[in-house]
Amino acid sequence: MSGVEVALIGFGLMLLGIFLRVPIAVAMALTGFIGVWVVRGTPAPPLAQLKTLTYDTFSSYSLSIVPLFLLMGQFATKSGMSAALFQAASDWLGHRKGGVAMAAVGACAGFGAVCGSSLATASTMGQVALPEMRQRGYSDALSTGVLAAGGTLGILIPPSIILVIYAILTEQNIVKMFIAALIPGILAALGYMLTVAIYVRVVKGAAGTADRVPYAQRFRSLAKTWPVILIFALVMYGIAGDWDWSNPGPDALFTPTEGAAVGAVLAGLYGVLTGDLTKDAFLAAILETAQATAMIFFIVFGAALFNSFLATTRAPQMMAEWVTGQGFAPLTVLIAMLLAYLVFGCVMDSLSMILLTIPIFFPIVQALDFGLTPEETAIWFGILALIVVEVGLITPPVGMNLFIINQVGRDIPMGKTYRGVTPFVASDLVRVAILVTFPGITLWLVSVMF
Repeated sequence: MSGVEVALIGFGLMLLGIFLRVPIAVAMALTGFIGVWVVRGTPAPPLAQLKTLTYDTFSSYSLSIVPLFLLMGQFATKSGMSAALFQAASDWLGHRKGGVAMAAVGACAGFGAVCGSSLATASTMGQVALPEMRQRGYSDALSTGVLAAGGTLGILIPPSIILVIYAILTEQNIVKMFIAALIPGILAALGYMLTVAIYVRVVKGAAGTADRVPYAQRFRSLAKTWPVILIFALVMYGIAGDWDWSNPGPDALFTPTEGAAVGAVLAGLYGVLTGDLTKDAFLAAILETAQATAMIFFIVFGAALFNSFLATTRAPQMMAEWVTGQGFAPLTVLIAMLLAYLVFGCVMDSLSMILLTIPIFFPIVQALDFGLTPEETAIWFGILALIVVEVGLITPPVGMNLFIINQVGRDIPMGKTYRGVTPFVASDLVRVAILVTFPGITLWLVSVMF
């Protein structure tokens, strides 16, 4: 059998294991270990890998940014920042038709700037905003749908754990990936707000009413969001310096990992000063960060073994050569990959999708001619992949964010959540089409700053 055939068989067996509820990390690790054994004809090579791969993966300096951003998000969650963000957004937008739902989107975007996790954003903002929206007469479908969609902003608005992993896998600049995600993230938030505005005008009775808040109160509530603004601004400016990341030297205040540490410390200090981050809350934040980090690192380790198997078969390179040799239009290949992400999103989480597909898809994308430099192609594709992964999180029937929101509103039938989120999925698909057609939207800010 050829290397591609062996890789396809291994990939199929791994997917079968995932469908049979084998943990994704275990499925990838076993497939990688057995695959290398089969290709090499002896267990010695994969056993030798286990001696070094474990340490190399878990001691990686690049991956140290992950637990620090997770800790920042945990501190932000337990320090009451989400409530302040929603209150400010609600005071400014709540009196408009569908305004409280729009406020939920704005608050999700703001919280995503200090969280980096879609599931955490959806869960936290769901607990804050869902009772308020239902109390003000918003339909269960709209309330849960907008919060499930808004939660996806947690992985699109930088800092984003998924973008960090993508940058490490493809050897791209983490800061440039963060900068490239800003405009698509803003477009996502605006698109969701526009969707709310259309929804409440088409579906009668979907939105309740709220009183107009005096401007004095609006500015007071806005002032309470200063911790989020300060942390986001300091972390982003600190890791970019004078925007010349090719020569980080003294102009950059700190590296991305140090920036994550600064953000975590600031979020923690704010929680301590406000009294929200009690001893029990602090210990819970540490424990939840450790659990999430262990899960992510185990998945990364499994992906490393699986990637070693793919490298041994040379399947990604051979597939890239085959695709380019067939003369397919680059956009056709790209759209096929994005559709594959939508399908995978129905059965697995975003991190697993990225770790599983990037080693296969990335060499193919790099071999295609989109009229961009290799770095521009890598950044553009990374943002597109992130967005489509985000769509998978809210695509019925298995989108992870849908279940998170349904756990918050346990008395709401899942069918209503499915109906409510459908317009937001359509909004995402329109945004993907725009960004595919016009790569400059994603790349413009990076070109200006670097």
